[in-house]
Amino acid sequence: MNLKQSRILLLALLLALGMVLAACGSSDDASTDSDSGSDNEDTEETDTSSDDGSSEGTSSSNSDFSVAMVTDVGGVDDKSFNQSAWEGLKQFGDDNGYEEGKGYTYLQSNEATDYAPNLNRLVQQGYNLIYGIGYKLHDDIENVAKQNPDTHFSIVDDVVEQPNVASITFKEHQGSFLVGVAAAKKTQTDKIGFVGGVDGFLINKFEAGFVAGAKSVNPDIEVEVQYAGGFDQPAKGKSIASNMYNSGIDIIYHASGGTGVGVFNQAKDIKQSNPDENVWVIGVDRDQYEEGQVGDSNVTFTSMIKRVDIAVADVAEQAMNGEFPGGEQIAYGLSDDAVSVAETNEEAYTDEIKEAVKEWKDKITSGEVEVPQDRDELETYVNNL
Repeated sequence: MNLKQSRILLLALLLALGMVLAACGSSDDASTDSDSGSDNEDTEETDTSSDDGSSEGTSSSNSDFSVAMVTDVGGVDDKSFNQSAWEGLKQFGDDNGYEEGKGYTYLQSNEATDYAPNLNRLVQQGYNLIYGIGYKLHDDIENVAKQNPDTHFSIVDDVVEQPNVASITFKEHQGSFLVGVAAAKKTQTDKIGFVGGVDGFLINKFEAGFVAGAKSVNPDIEVEVQYAGGFDQPAKGKSIASNMYNSGIDIIYHASGGTGVGVFNQAKDIKQSNPDENVWVIGVDRDQYEEGQVGDSNVTFTSMIKRVDIAVADVAEQAMNGEFPGGEQIAYGLSDDAVSVAETNEEAYTDEIKEAVKEWKDKITSGEVEVPQDRDELETYVNNL
């Protein structure tokens, strides 16, 4: 096990322990009162002067470090990507004796025009490390980072080539491949669906991996793909899911943030009105088993878990310890256990499916199978099956 894997495993254990010991709910309002200092990466000493004064409410050894994040439009209660990032940041704060608003916080973005003002606001408040959650913040992170070279930034799900920006990426195509394998083993109709948020390079990785995994099991399986046009469109997600289920699709994998709430709602509505009908949802980013609960049943078949929480906590720990990976791209994947498949629904996710997924995981991590990341690579992959 390498150093990166050991660090991720330790963080995973700490996050799991923290969530058991403390029932930490999502904050309803972003904290705006920061008592933090400004980081100077050229010296070992940290300049703690800022408009807000010195840090309070943090452990004495880390009192000169502070971290914050700017959400995408989904918000910290999107049951998916932003929420996972916030959970990681909260746990980092708890582990280091910080209080929300005094050592760590977030600012909510309701639309794209909020990104730059939110980033600049956190810079002005003196936060040492500022996250942009989601690839849509790319341009604003790049611009604000150029203007503030002494502040550390990190972007999740994209790459910004600046010396004071750490780029966190994931091998989502690998995990999506595995849930595609699971879906192909589970479907009773040989018709499955994919609902994406925005049709672009990132979500295309989920799509390509999912289709490749399913067709690796059954080349003749039908996979319908639709995009909602946004990550905050639950009504659109519900409508797409309704049409898919009505067409005979029995499993839908969503990679659509808050839009996926609508996919779950449609599946639950169907299950509620007809308990004998088998319709399933594959969740994304975090284990979405709870989102699928309907009476005594659960429509969540599995989830493609992307440990954004671990990545956020990992980079924050490095920055706090003076080892900020500025200018680097850190890619988390199956071999790091930062991308995985949930096995929570033991009744639906059978031992046979587990074994099939494990076999394909071994093929991917060994290098025997190279998972496609876009539609062109997918076409080549499928043609070679």
